[in-house]
Amino acid sequence: MGPLHGVKVIEIASLAPGPFGAMILADLGAEVLRVDRGGAPGEGIVSPEGPLDRGKHSITLDLKQPADRETLLALADHADVLIEGFRPGVAERLGFGPAELAARNPRLIYGRMTGWGQDGPLARTAGHDIDYIAISGALGLVGRAGEPPVPPANMLGDYAGGGLLLALGVLGALYERERSGKGQVIDAAMVDGSALFTASMHGLHHLGLWNFPRGENMLDGGAPFYDTYECADGGYLAVGCVEIPFYNQMLAILGIDDPELPFQLDKNGWPQLKEVLGAKFKERTRDEWAEIFAGSDACVAPVLSPWEAHEHPHNKARNAFIEVDGVLQPAPAPRFDRTPVDVPAPLSSDPEHVRKLLSGWGVHAEHIERVTS
Repeated sequence: MGPLHGVKVIEIASLAPGPFGAMILADLGAEVLRVDRGGAPGEGIVSPEGPLDRGKHSITLDLKQPADRETLLALADHADVLIEGFRPGVAERLGFGPAELAARNPRLIYGRMTGWGQDGPLARTAGHDIDYIAISGALGLVGRAGEPPVPPANMLGDYAGGGLLLALGVLGALYERERSGKGQVIDAAMVDGSALFTASMHGLHHLGLWNFPRGENMLDGGAPFYDTYECADGGYLAVGCVEIPFYNQMLAILGIDDPELPFQLDKNGWPQLKEVLGAKFKERTRDEWAEIFAGSDACVAPVLSPWEAHEHPHNKARNAFIEVDGVLQPAPAPRFDRTPVDVPAPLSSDPEHVRKLLSGWGVHAEHIERVTS
């Protein structure tokens, strides 16, 4: 069932962060109705079906048409949450902005998912994940010394700083509504969310502990004990033995016992230590090293692709990956002991399923027939 069982969510179809945030809510048990935006060919937005749409139901409405827009308003009258990802002012122009919906349903929580936010000089301009994390400072932290910043796919802006932030905002608003009885507007901006992930680095910088260029600090690949190393087969190991006892255990397992080696925390000796460790890790394959280090406190792990992570024994034991509609994907997280979540079902646009869902919401029959006939 999940802890959000009974929470009713309308998701206006968009791409990446909005669907991800709504997926999290669906994973936690919310009833999510995705509204695909119909219209002339090329005008509508229909999200590609897959993991981001699991556990949801879908209908199609042409939001530029008065009758379809009135149906959306009727649905919102019975919803707890509405999520949209338009540029600022677009939803208002189409007739279902937060003020319009709050006048009809004061308990509605209105989630706005954008890159730049609802205000500021860039708010109405186009952008993508890489742009948002660029000005937040997050992108500038990722990459090798002396090389350009490396985009971490679109995980940091779209998903971590965007969809996850949106879902967190919805949860906070739902909790506050228990006291006030009122909904509110959530301004979830990827530039804000990705900046949040640099909080600890700002603290380290203030203390003088993160003052070197990109790729030369302790946690960005500069330190020999917090980096990745190539193995004999071209695979990689992740080494994260920051604490001295763990570092010493790594050296012991590797069979390195040279009293002339620099001290672990001596930055001037880091290039030499990297050279020694790099040569040692090249002696065996990734999987051979993974087996040798398994069960130790040396903090060494194989770098797996997303397509092989489900095969790791730890992930297998925790059932960290599931299959939904033939697609292997991460399981819902986190886990709850008293209100465990169900295994998500594939996206459903079946009229009978949608009719049953909306009947449970209390939506008037004429609008149910409109979207299911």
